[in-house]
Amino acid sequence: MVALRLGSTGPYVKLIQSLLTRIGYNPGAVDGIYGIQTKNAVMAYQRDNNLYPDGIVGPMTWQSFLNILKGYDNYIIQPNDTIYNIARKYYTSVNAIITANPGINPNNLTIGESIIVPYGIEAVFTDIDYTYKIMEMDIMELKVRYPFIEVGVVGKSVLGNNLYYIKLGSGPNQVFYNGAHHALEWITSPLLMKFIENFSKAYSNKESIRGYNIQNIWEKSSIYIIPMVNPDGVDLCLEGLEPTNPYYYNLLEWNDTGLPFSLVWEANIRGVDLNLNYPAGWEEAKALEDEFGVFGPGPTGYGGEAPLSEPETISLVDFTLSKDFRLTISYHSQGRVIYWNYKGLEPPESKKIAEVFSRVSGYSLAEPPLIAAYAGYKDWFIDEFRRPGFTIEVGIGENPLPIEQFNTIYNENEEILLVGAVI
Repeated sequence: MVALRLGSTGPYVKLIQSLLTRIGYNPGAVDGIYGIQTKNAVMAYQRDNNLYPDGIVGPMTWQSFLNILKGYDNYIIQPNDTIYNIARKYYTSVNAIITANPGINPNNLTIGESIIVPYGIEAVFTDIDYTYKIMEMDIMELKVRYPFIEVGVVGKSVLGNNLYYIKLGSGPNQVFYNGAHHALEWITSPLLMKFIENFSKAYSNKESIRGYNIQNIWEKSSIYIIPMVNPDGVDLCLEGLEPTNPYYYNLLEWNDTGLPFSLVWEANIRGVDLNLNYPAGWEEAKALEDEFGVFGPGPTGYGGEAPLSEPETISLVDFTLSKDFRLTISYHSQGRVIYWNYKGLEPPESKKIAEVFSRVSGYSLAEPPLIAAYAGYKDWFIDEFRRPGFTIEVGIGENPLPIEQFNTIYNENEEILLVGAVI
């Protein structure tokens, strides 16, 4: 990790600020700007943890923070330990320890045995810029905290980043949710990740969410989630363009808007709009490019040289073909609308399901604009399987939506994600 110091900016400053706030320090606003207050909070943390208090997040301090960010500790059972005093020591719960250690006997701990102790803070931070590295760290943490979830990789991006999937549940009714086809729409990734965390926690605690019995959903359904379809594009938006990027000069040429990538880039790292790269009306979408001023790779609107020209879309199609999904939901931003049809090929129940989604979220049903009417994942799923597929546009405003909208977005969509698994 790059050292952070006074004057540093960016998503990893936000990450440290958010962490410091959660563990009892006061770095000021979680704004991604490393100012005096953040430096003082880092120095206080360093003093409390026997680190040199220089206010710089260098290798040793980063390692200390990363030990907390991984979300758990490997603890060796000592004489006179009880699971209750271990839980108090880590500000966590007895159930969290039992969940992370299948087979443990809480009434008969073995001295010298190593156990996993989750920290008593949430895994998924929802007040920060959500980069691929942060998502990957969260996925690994959730797998340790909740070993009953399934984590896998469906493929890799152009730059070799993993396209992770997470599976919740063990039932025969398979559904699929995905987010961040478009780079600027990265807020859909923490939306899905926070759902994974909340669902897993409720399952382990035998709790309900919004009146839905999570144990029953787990037994009835298998929810597959790919939270970040376009990791290369997301990182380009959030971390900026580095000279080491193999597409550095191409990207400078392709982004002819005069604006920073963080404000305009929807495509993958090769300038292909992934949600215009699926083989459903791809030719129709291609025919519209000239009309919308798209003449090759760029920030948005370019469907590629051919359908499925990109490893990300190939991976999603192959993954979908390997399963038996009853329905799919693709998350985008913004507009607070639900798209549910494609050329009249959707089954009659699609509109009824969309109306349920509308009722529980407050979102409207709509027809997609012409530029987005073809070649999307939802379109391909409907075309291929004649089953319900949906595109849901969260939030309102201009992309990228501010993270301050997250709580509202999550509250509007949590019941969609629950009902989608049982409807």
